Amino acid sequence: MTPKEGTGFTSFHLVYGGEAVVPVEVGIESDRVLRYDEENGERRRMELDMVDETRDKAAAQLTAYRQRMRQNYNRRVIPSPQIFQVGDLVWKRVKPVGDVKKLEAPWTGPFKVVERLRSCAYYLEDTEGRRLDRPWSANHLQPYRVG
Repeated sequence: MTPKEGTGFTSFHLVYGGEAVVPVEVGIESDRVLRYDEENGERRRMELDMVDETRDKAAAQLTAYRQRMRQNYNRRVIPSPQIFQVGDLVWKRVKPVGDVKKLEAPWTGPFKVVERLRSCAYYLEDTEGRRLDRPWSANHLQPYRVG
């Protein structure tokens, strides 16, 4: 097992408070078994006292890592140029399914925007008032213009 980034402990140590001993090391005197000292009990008790601190430190590092990942991801996300309001009419991109012909229309509609989510996704309803089952990204919508 490799040590977790920055903590110096393996995940086994973080969970169980000590390192794993392979059965072969128990039967064959390995260096770790030979150097074991019975007076390590005090050190083990100190490590147990510090388990919560070690876990908190690992959680803080995980939070920082997730934040860096989120920032890196968000840096590459291209925001949609289209912002629609509730009540706007839009075209919806046709998702190709199966044997789609070349000459079929790439857009269908009109659809009415009934709800806007924070992520620039929109719930739509068709001309008969039926709400579509999932939100659509603004990247797949286009303003409905007549004429």
